[in-house]
Amino acid sequence: MLLNKEGQIFVGQRLDVRTEAWQMPQGGIEEGEEPREAVFRELKEEVGVDQVEIIAETPKWLRYELPKELVPKVWGGAYVGQEQKWYLMRFLGDDSQINIQTQVPEFHAWKWVSLEELHKTIVCFKVALYKELVDIFAPYVHQ
Repeated sequence: MLLNKEGQIFVGQRLDVRTEAWQMPQGGIEEGEEPREAVFRELKEEVGVDQVEIIAETPKWLRYELPKELVPKVWGGAYVGQEQKWYLMRFLGDDSQINIQTQVPEFHAWKWVSLEELHKTIVCFKVALYKELVDIFAPYVHQ
């Protein structure tokens, strides 16, 4: 979860989705990589920034499930969901440094949203996960 100086959260609209669904950057952990290493690498790969500081992390791994009708269409049908470690990070740069046109772009648009509107902008199957993240990270957002 990437915060700007106003306490708003970065969300991007995926290239491979035609709906108005948005999501926060996320990604996989490569073999031999620690979660904290992966979060910096993935953020650079997806959003083009590395001027961030970690404020907090989830105390446990969080999980979401894909709707059954999406399972055959996503990740070649190999997975039914994901288990994720989340970090709350403050963006120390400015908006001009954000670059979603990275080497392998994942987003075609991006915006900042408030903590309260985050769950209203995202895909339906991630709503519960995002609400859990808001509960965990809310105390740190406006520090």
